[in-house]
Amino acid sequence: MKVFVIDLSICNGCYSCQIVCKDEHVGNDWTPYAKPQPDTGQFWVKLLEEVRGTVPKVRVAYRPHLCMHCDEAPCIPACQRNAIHKREDGIVIIDPEKCAGHRNCIDACPYGVIYFNEDLNIAQKCTGCAHLLDNGWSKPRCADACPTEAIKFGEESEFAELIARAEVIRPEWGVKPRVYYLNIMKRFVAGTVYDPQQKEVVIGAICTLTDTKSGEKSTVSTDNFGDFWPKGLPDNGGYNLQIEKDGIVKAFENISTKNDVNLGDIPLT
Repeated sequence: MKVFVIDLSICNGCYSCQIVCKDEHVGNDWTPYAKPQPDTGQFWVKLLEEVRGTVPKVRVAYRPHLCMHCDEAPCIPACQRNAIHKREDGIVIIDPEKCAGHRNCIDACPYGVIYFNEDLNIAQKCTGCAHLLDNGWSKPRCADACPTEAIKFGEESEFAELIARAEVIRPEWGVKPRVYYLNIMKRFVAGTVYDPQQKEVVIGAICTLTDTKSGEKSTVSTDNFGDFWPKGLPDNGGYNLQIEKDGIVKAFENISTKNDVNLGDIPLT
């Protein structure tokens, strides 16, 4: 069974995946896999940009968003014409010759990755470039063109180790996506520690973040700019923070990660 494994830590937002998808499908009829993709209005692979935090503590991440080729794909039972099927290799295909434009699949898809072609009166989406896979290609165009190899495609068994560390988007929906993501951006707490008397940033201050529920602790040190960035925190967490250097301690209580937290410039006195 085929899977996508996408490492967001090395996706640099170059848009190659989005561009080559257009190159492969706009104006090209790959029936019975897909009719031509319109040149505007549809993105079978869409690069999403996420900006987190507040200036100057800002982080930017990119995420290629495409059909998740779910094992429990809700679009399949929603189709009145049985036009959607899951191949033996795990790729979900909308048969353009069977589709009658009822649009039920569009409403059923929780990820919003099925589009409607008004001119052809059919629903369309990512095919995993199945027409290429069936003719000797080992991967779809998006994975082939990715300059950082952030997008990987292949057998589930081949990527078992990566999948064990990866996540899917909205697992609580229970649709069992076959697109896995590594290094999804999480919440963070950040700040800059400085010495107001010396008027210098404080390097090497020990910043200890304590989970108010579990008591679990994590520690980072301020860098050469006096910055600290504890990352990978869950949404809606609660933390206490202690900053210490040379016996001087600064404490913050009840920090919530409902949003990313920028504590700003922190005088250590």
